[in-house]
Amino acid sequence: MNPLEQALSYPLGTQLPEEGRSLEVAPGVRWLRMALPFALDHINLWLLRDTLDGREGWTVVDCCVDRPEARAQWEAVIAQELQGLPVLRVLATHMHPDHLGLAHWLCARFEAPLWISLGDYQTARLAVAQQDSFGGAATAGFFALHGVQDRAVLDEVLARSSYYARMVPAVPPQYTRLLDAQVLHIGGRRWRCISGHGHSPEHMALFCDEPGLGTPVLISGDMVLPRISTNISVYQMEPEGNPLQLFLDSLAKFDPLPAHTLVLPSHGRPFQGLHERTGQLRQHHAERLQEVVQACRAQPCSAADILPLMFKRVLDVHQTTFAVGEALAHLHLLWHEGRLKRQRGTDGVMRFTAA
Repeated sequence: MNPLEQALSYPLGTQLPEEGRSLEVAPGVRWLRMALPFALDHINLWLLRDTLDGREGWTVVDCCVDRPEARAQWEAVIAQELQGLPVLRVLATHMHPDHLGLAHWLCARFEAPLWISLGDYQTARLAVAQQDSFGGAATAGFFALHGVQDRAVLDEVLARSSYYARMVPAVPPQYTRLLDAQVLHIGGRRWRCISGHGHSPEHMALFCDEPGLGTPVLISGDMVLPRISTNISVYQMEPEGNPLQLFLDSLAKFDPLPAHTLVLPSHGRPFQGLHERTGQLRQHHAERLQEVVQACRAQPCSAADILPLMFKRVLDVHQTTFAVGEALAHLHLLWHEGRLKRQRGTDGVMRFTAA
């Protein structure tokens, strides 16, 4: 455990749900953990005991990617953990494949509606329909513009012609829209939606402060994670975006929540210390921004030039594709603030220098 983690409290200790089983983290709130085929090797999903339109059952929060292993885990959960009751609705915090991938399967199986924000629903529909979303020639060209010359990385991006659709083969044709500050009635409790931006178009966390829970609970999705900082990237489809500023602004929405809130993150273990963690995230990005400014004062830097500065560990090809977007997010925040300026060189690469 690193020093930042030691500043947090983990009420369940090192306990984890077994495969195909769940753990109760609060009355009527159960924790599932499913494997992912990435360096980030798991996702946390949540079962909320619910009643909807007079029917008893469960609201599922997030789904895992669509692959045979995840479907098998869900079959075990359905057989062993749902108490013979149906899934009444599927709620996705956002549109990334590990969160939305199996929504179409669960929704169809239980005739349950999908609940998700407009921004993430529409982006997911576009990503499934557009063959080169999050990959292909356009994204490879975007990476090259920002200094990526590693052939293995560019070939990986070129090969992602159906990257999103391989993990999210379909999105339910209808949905129920989630809005910031909207209150959902789940199992007789009031859960408030808290929108977040920067990681996805319109991420939704859920907060409940009902006496029956024992402690306030925040299903934070990917907005607040205990061990790693959420990936914040600039993408080819929004080439001049400023997602890091959006993310930092969104963190302020968690400041009014009680300090003892139990945070249920999508990756890592449930923890307490929400304000400590959001402070750590702000500090982390402030330090990276200062490093980027100093590097660009010394010489013109592309996003690719910034990678060794921001990421001290060796990155595999998959991780590098996320790291480029994150480096660019830091450069863009400084550029939008006027602290950096940019210029495209005669070699076709965009570089940033101190303003």
